[in-house]
Formats: sequence, C-alpha cells, structure tokens
Amino acid sequence: MAKIATWNVNSVRARLPNLLRWLGEAAPDVVLLQETKTVCDGFPRLEIESLGYHLATLGQKTYNGVAILSREPLADVVRALPGDPDDGQARYIEALVGGTLRVASIYLPNGNPTDGESFPYKLRFLDRLRRRAGELLRREEPLVLGGDYNVCPTDDDVFAPGEWAGDALCRPESRRGFRAIVHLGFTDALRALHPEKGLYSFWDYQGGAWPRNHGLRIDHLLLSPQAADRLRDSGVDSAPRGWERPSDHAPVWCALADQVSPVPRTCATEGGR
Repeated sequence: MAKIATWNVNSVRARLPNLLRWLGEAAPDVVLLQETKTVCDGFPRLEIESLGYHLATLGQKTYNGVAILSREPLADVVRALPGDPDDGQARYIEALVGGTLRVASIYLPNGNPTDGESFPYKLRFLDRLRRRAGELLRREEPLVLGGDYNVCPTDDDVFAPGEWAGDALCRPESRRGFRAIVHLGFTDALRALHPEKGLYSFWDYQGGAWPRNHGLRIDHLLLSPQAADRLRDSGVDSAPRGWERPSDHAPVWCALADQVSPVPRTCATEGGR
C-alpha cells in the first residue's frame, strides 16, 4: 500500500518544523509539495533526506515552487508544464516513482483579480494541463496529478458559495477547465470516497476561518484509471492546520494498493453457474 499526499506548505522553510513533524507522524510514501517559496539551493534537502526521502524540486525565489518527496527513487523528472516555453513560473514538476507510478505536483495560478492578466493565465494553464494530462493518460500507467488547483469544483466545496461566486476559484470558467481534465478519465480521490459537504483543505488566516470551518476544497488528487483501480482510502489530514505557525492548507492524501485486487468469483462472473 502506498500513501500519496499533496500539501501546499506555504513556504517550506517557514513550515519546516511542521513538515518534518507531519512526515514523521503520517509517514507518507510520496508527498507533492506546493508553494515552497525557495530556489532549489535553499530547499531543506538534508533535513528531509534524513527521513528517507528522495527529492525532486523546482524553485523560484519568494513565490511558487513545487517539489516531490518519495521513499522510492525518482526518474524521468519533468520540470515544466509543456505548452508555453516563455512561462518561467515554478508551478509544475513530474516524475516516475520507483519505476511504476507517475506523479505530478501542480500549483495552479490563483487567478485573482479576474479583471487582469492573472485570470486568463490561469485558464491557459488549465488548458495546458489538460493537454499534458491527455498525453500521460495515453501511456496507460498509474498516474496521480496532485496539487493546489486553486479551484473549488462545485458549490459543495466552499463554505459560502454566494460569497465566493465571483472569485477566480469558483468562477464557471475555472470549474469548466477543471472538469475538462477530470472528464478525460480521472477520478477525484477524495470525492470518490467522501461525497459529504464541509470537507475542506484550505482555511484563510483571517476571520476565524479555521475554528469556524469556513474552508475551501482546492487541493486535489486526480487518479488515472490504472491508479483509481487501486484506490483504497483517502482523506484530509486537518491536524497540521491547528499547529503553531501552520500553513493555511492541510495535506490531502490517498492510499493505493500495490496491485489491483482480483475480481471476486461470483455467479455473474462464472457464466451463471
């Protein structure tokens, strides 16, 4: 069983004590980090490697930044989302884990304010991600596209839909771009097992959002059919949001079996006998 998590840490150096604590307690096999906010040379590599993780990072000073942590070796690392050679923002990193599972850590643009260039950039990024996702699906391998998508897929994913209707996270165009990726054949690992309302991954630092559970679900793990067949569990590890000096996001995780369980032998599968 492999435990895969995504977490926007909101500065890997500022949250390092919390990250190390969580890695020790939760013991994930693969972690997809976003908003690391440091160049690669500033990434706390030694501290994380000491816990038994291999690393692949893509950094940018002060802003953005993504990384992959894995207990298995990483190969075939891709450090840019194809489709725009002029895009210098550190928002996408992809790798093959242990030779069998492909993962990507994704930090989509927020998109606000919607009347400026940020929102069109977000929509273009979503379209580029859709095209890359389609390419990867054609490989027919277990694949997890995880990260901070900065999209609430439906009104069930936001505590006050009316208040957020005009925000880039909830705009119809953002949701349409997200659905276009899912409809390629991906499974939302969290929603597949937890359809209930009030399940969030982000709580703003302001307005008492955390204690009042005024949150948003914007961090997602999308599974290819080959990965979805192995899905056994998923959840939001909200505990770190309540720790001292927390990120405003909580880790979202899923557990994948090492292999697909065999189909039970029933009357229906035995030709009616």
